[in-house]
Amino acid sequence: MHTAYLLTGTNLGERKKNLADAAALIAAQCGQLTRLSSIYETAAWGKTDQPAFLNQAMELKTMLNARQLIRHLLKIEKKMGRIREEKYGPRLIDIDILLFNNEVHDYEFLRLPHPELPNRRFALLPLAEIAPDQIHPLLHLTVSGMLANCTDNLDVTIVS
Repeated sequence: MHTAYLLTGTNLGERKKNLADAAALIAAQCGQLTRLSSIYETAAWGKTDQPAFLNQAMELKTMLNARQLIRHLLKIEKKMGRIREEKYGPRLIDIDILLFNNEVHDYEFLRLPHPELPNRRFALLPLAEIAPDQIHPLLHLTVSGMLANCTDNLDVTIVS
């Protein structure tokens, strides 16, 4: 059994419903969701002229390996209506693997741990809620330690 930490995000449509639908599909197709963070709202990161995002971190217990998992997650995004038009652009759903066991991968379609995790407060804050002591396999810092060192100053607030 593998442990993956995921981050879902959305800034289009019924945002809370999008997160709930993504969680339901992940649980149905990928494994057991054992912990879910609160839902957080953040101003758009990277491309700022778009609506604010809702994000949620989740812990997934899965029999899938990392490559199988990313394929399933991409299919879920597509099923939910995700269209990849522009980097950092608006989206109905985004599902990222932040950490997968203590594994390090560098494939064209999958880099683990997520390379931007230490720089993104909107990912670290919800992840710290459910896995504060999880260790980054390259930086050898806990999630709480990465959050304390993060220089990203975007406001991230709990909405539910």
